[in-house]
Amino acid sequence: MRDLNNMTVMITGASSGFGMVTAKMLVEQGANVVLGARRVDRLEALSQELGDANVAFKEMDITNKDQVHALAQLGIDKFNKIDALVNNAGIMPLSLLNAGRTDEWDEMIDTNVKGVLYGIDAVLQHMLDRGDGVIVNISSVAGLRVFDGSAVYSATKFAVRAISEGLRAESAGKIQVTCIYPGAFKTELGFSIKDTSILERLMKLGMAEIAQPAERVAETIVFALQQEKGVALNEIVIRPTAQET
Repeated sequence: MRDLNNMTVMITGASSGFGMVTAKMLVEQGANVVLGARRVDRLEALSQELGDANVAFKEMDITNKDQVHALAQLGIDKFNKIDALVNNAGIMPLSLLNAGRTDEWDEMIDTNVKGVLYGIDAVLQHMLDRGDGVIVNISSVAGLRVFDGSAVYSATKFAVRAISEGLRAESAGKIQVTCIYPGAFKTELGFSIKDTSILERLMKLGMAEIAQPAERVAETIVFALQQEKGVALNEIVIRPTAQET
């Protein structure tokens, strides 16, 4: 397994959920983290907790290409490199198509698809020039199947799978690419659902009751980063054992 000591990892959506927990786990193993999110107050608190020497952070909207590039440059300026990217930022405003919540569709596409692309664009040439790098993209089990209310969300997460596979093929021999498909885990992702009919449906399905801690996915991300150069865990599906779909 690769030693993560002194590895520099850029994490988007780092103010909560998988991103925040992954940052904590990585610093515990001696890595440096470059953290971006819109809620800069949370990043400040996390940086103080982890130690300023191990952290670079910047307020960042993943839908703004210039801000994503600025985050990567901040990491390079402080740590001289970006070894890995965890493309974690995402939203999930589920709704039925006939609800016509087109503003939410636009925001989802900008965040979940363009944001992933902007993250890759910010670090890819740097990694290719160094001949080494790890990129972990966070999709969803909704990127493997579609259910009522997930048409647009699933479309964005299917896109993450396509982007990951394209990146893997184009960077073969240099970049390790992993796409992770989490099921129901305890994060703030559900807070982005504004359609009450969908919230009621999820409550009836008992998704909150079966959701597992975000640490389980963070451990999976860390495991992907630990793989020795020359191999990659290209796809990982992780669900609570109680989750049927």
